[in-house]
Amino acid sequence: MHWINWVIVLGYLTYISVDGIRRARGTNKLEGYFLGNRSLPWWVVGLSVMATQLSAITMIGTTGQGANDGMRFVQFYFGLPVALVILGVTLVPFLHRAKVYTAYEFLERRFDARTRSLTSLLFLLSRGLSCGTIIAAPAVVFASIFGMPIPYAVAIIGVPTIIYTMIGGVQAVAWTDVKQMVLVLTAIVSVIVVLLVRIPVSPDDAMRVAGAAGRLNIFDFDFTLTKQYTFWSGIIGGTFLMLSYFGTDQSQVQRYLTAKTVDEARSSHLISAYWKIPLQALVLLVGVLVFVFYVFTAPPLYYNPAQAERMRASDPAAYAAVEQRYETAVARRTAAARALAATPRANDAAARQAVRDGDAEVAAVRADAITAVTAPGAKAATDVNYIIPHFVLTELPIGLTGIFIAAVIAAAMSAVAGELASLSSTTVIDLYRRWVRPEADDAHYLRVSRAATGAWGVFACVVATFAANLGSLIEVVNRFGSFFYGSILGVFLLAMIPRTRGSGAFYGLLAGMAAVGAVNVGAPTVAFLWYNVIGAVTVVSVGMLFGRTPRPAAV
Repeated sequence: MHWINWVIVLGYLTYISVDGIRRARGTNKLEGYFLGNRSLPWWVVGLSVMATQLSAITMIGTTGQGANDGMRFVQFYFGLPVALVILGVTLVPFLHRAKVYTAYEFLERRFDARTRSLTSLLFLLSRGLSCGTIIAAPAVVFASIFGMPIPYAVAIIGVPTIIYTMIGGVQAVAWTDVKQMVLVLTAIVSVIVVLLVRIPVSPDDAMRVAGAAGRLNIFDFDFTLTKQYTFWSGIIGGTFLMLSYFGTDQSQVQRYLTAKTVDEARSSHLISAYWKIPLQALVLLVGVLVFVFYVFTAPPLYYNPAQAERMRASDPAAYAAVEQRYETAVARRTAAARALAATPRANDAAARQAVRDGDAEVAAVRADAITAVTAPGAKAATDVNYIIPHFVLTELPIGLTGIFIAAVIAAAMSAVAGELASLSSTTVIDLYRRWVRPEADDAHYLRVSRAATGAWGVFACVVATFAANLGSLIEVVNRFGSFFYGSILGVFLLAMIPRTRGSGAFYGLLAGMAAVGAVNVGAPTVAFLWYNVIGAVTVVSVGMLFGRTPRPAAV
């Protein structure tokens, strides 16, 4: 990598770490460390929430998803505006006025200590796994750039983030998020401009090629539970997922608890309601344009260089044969795309079909090639997370490569810092202070909080070393969340139903997790978004069946 790119990346890492530590002022009390003294402006809270969602997984996994599968993934977010409107009139004002540190404190007030503790433990497990997956995304970039082992790449991202989060708390997290959001948006827009300049046809023809290859298909109204991304899974399953994520996940609740007033907390949520879907569509569009770029510029057989080297070393003759098939298929697809660009739109049906057939042939050869480097009996490897890193390192101009890599680091640090802050607050408030040391001064709890931040950071780094090879990272992180989110949401829904009791909530939560586990094991083809519906409905049903307080007798 050119030294100018190095200067940009290292300069950004230094700046953001120092700035995060500088924000430690006013964090010598628990409320300052965990909630920024409930004094952050609404726009800072809103941008911090957005930055947490716009993680390195978005930069790497979502763009790769767009290149591989097109725009269909945006259906995943269709339930978001609905969920945020509901939360704006229910949980957001309630939890903000309750003056709690975590969402789970409320569950003990409403039900009992065991329901609070079990819900907290489920959150810690799900968020700890997700945090590791977030670190894995930039680790993929660094591993590709430097050829270093994944654990070293994980440490480059994880260690600085752990340090400034341990020292500065949520205040450091929120203010650095604002800067990171600006850098990420700058990088995304810059890459789109470069792609439009480099693609050798007009933007309109580029979209025609993408559409012919199926990359612009957004809506799928097929009500089939086995399909991952449909309108119905997004609007129903997505609403349940977003209700749980924004309403009961401490990483998000902690953000709006830092706002000055209930109205400012609501306003911070509306930023996501208005902008998340357009922003996600923009990120997917980057992936679609990268796909079009590689229609006209020969793409590699393997985007993951380690896979290419493994195949080349293990069987040179087979590699050469597959590469020849691939080059032939790519050439056909390129010729079909050029013919489509030269064909008037009114008479382009045959040309569009030729592009579609050419893309299917390329995909089939690549699938065979990837299967060839997969160990017998193992799940087929995937290189979707390497598509954008390969493009950035080989095609972007000097300087912009550094900016994009810095943006990936920024997105990762922003999301990881927020997750670590929420993991620490839940560990200390819901478990340590509740069960281990109920009476102590703030200085003691702050020491424990910083230790918990460091411990969860180490755990996330360990998870990250394995997550990089689990497939599309944007799917992996949402699979982790969907396994837990529906059941956690069900407990909070029970809390808003009159006369439900702690025993119903506790056993309902166990039943919800068991139901999701049974579906996952017994019918693994069910799309993961539906896990949220299954978990929530099971918890509420069991909770109401076994945990209702009888209505008082009339007098």
